[in-house]
Amino acid sequence: MNVNRPSSIREAYIWASSFLQGQGVPDAGACSELLLQYVLGWDRNRLLLNWQESFPEDRMSAWQVAIQRKASGEPVQYIIGEQEFYGLSYTVTPAVLIPRPETELLVEALIKQGKRMWPEQEPLLVDVGTGSGAIAVTVAVQCPEWRIWATDLSEEALQVAKLNGAKHTGEGRIEFMLGDLLDPLIRKRAEIDILVSNPPYIPSGDMPSLQKEVGQYEPHLALHGGEDGMDYYRRFLIDMDKLTAPPALVGFEVGQGQARAVEEMLKREGKWSETQIVTDLAGIERHVLAWR
Repeated sequence: MNVNRPSSIREAYIWASSFLQGQGVPDAGACSELLLQYVLGWDRNRLLLNWQESFPEDRMSAWQVAIQRKASGEPVQYIIGEQEFYGLSYTVTPAVLIPRPETELLVEALIKQGKRMWPEQEPLLVDVGTGSGAIAVTVAVQCPEWRIWATDLSEEALQVAKLNGAKHTGEGRIEFMLGDLLDPLIRKRAEIDILVSNPPYIPSGDMPSLQKEVGQYEPHLALHGGEDGMDYYRRFLIDMDKLTAPPALVGFEVGQGQARAVEEMLKREGKWSETQIVTDLAGIERHVLAWR
């Protein structure tokens, strides 16, 4: 693959945008801008102010490598090593799912309901399958009085989450635990107030047709939810019976078309008196909350 040698920052942006668009890369312009910031080590303001400047020769090789990686389908977040979530910059690696904007709505709804239920208390929130730690860390920042735990089955993912936790909340603010779903909490005989999770929910039949950036690069451990995509919600309900008491507030992200089924599963348990479905900005039913 031949990547051009731009004479100016502007020329690099124009060529990369056109080239990546021709390779079928979504949002090619935005990707090109992010890669320029990354390669040059500049923020957006500096980039725009120096638009006509010559492209630094000592950054040429890094620029060419970055464009080649993006053209092959690699998510730009993995190339630059970060993703913004709820106004904070999170470190991301191929060991973790890239945080999505729609998950911010789950955090928002959960905090709103949690503050209603515990207005002057310190509830214990557990983020199960924390990945990058985006949910747990964001709640810790927004609700400094809450106690926060986070679990994950992947040691590599947990290391990324710990890094993000330390970056935004300091060492020791969040307790991280390695283990499958609720196993670490069951062993600790923990009494959880709030349980939140964005579990794998892609049905088996949909895995081969996932967008290249997702299916070929993001961890399948965080994507594949079994034959119908609902395996993890069933497992959660089984595991919650093994806790000292079920959480008073539960929040799940769900796949498209799954919200009503997950809500019905929670209602049938009889442990929560109220439920809520939260839609994303596209009007898709994306999150389910239940509380008592």
